[in-house]
Amino acid sequence: MVCHMINITGQILPVRKICDMAHSKNVKVMVDGAHAFAHLDFKIPELHCDYYGTSLHKWLSVPIGAGMLYVKKENIDKQWPIFAEGGKKDDDILRLNHTGTHPPATDLTIADAIEFYQKIGAERKEARLRYLQNYWMDKVRHMRHLVINTPSDKKRSCAIANVGVKDLKPGDMAKVLLDKYKIYTVAIDSAGVHGCRITPNVFTTTGELDALVSALGEMRS
Repeated sequence: MVCHMINITGQILPVRKICDMAHSKNVKVMVDGAHAFAHLDFKIPELHCDYYGTSLHKWLSVPIGAGMLYVKKENIDKQWPIFAEGGKKDDDILRLNHTGTHPPATDLTIADAIEFYQKIGAERKEARLRYLQNYWMDKVRHMRHLVINTPSDKKRSCAIANVGVKDLKPGDMAKVLLDKYKIYTVAIDSAGVHGCRITPNVFTTTGELDALVSALGEMRS
């Protein structure tokens, strides 16, 4: 299993190359696309993965509680559903979708979220998200008191980026940003990454990012 986009740093992985390499060793690949789906412009079959799973509440903006599972057709009949399903053929992916009785409200929002996403356009949305990240990151990369945890190669990241303040714990950094500057971030202090995840969306303004840049410029450990 491999991430399409690393959630703590925003780094995009070369999923197709990884899948092709794994397949050369007869290893199947499941891709965690939670932060890439409706964020990057791509088509799942082009990744050559066997399985692709994602939540829909992150970048598609569906309420929490909905997800999507892609299974390459020849793998469908090899999977066991969570709940017993009757009346469906073994190679019918719908037999993997039986969840029993659940609130339908979240599912009813999916069609509207897809329509909104398509109105923006996958290419335009990715371009906007990458622009926003580069807008503020290009302004802070030279600040010597900061630690940049996201690749500088613009093709290797999109909206998500991670930045830390030297000798300042991520939790303390996030608290200062919220309490003093009213900027909400997610503190990351694991897996060798120490900083705050900054995640603008299409509606984020450059003025708001300027406020972030100013705050980071003032922060010292």
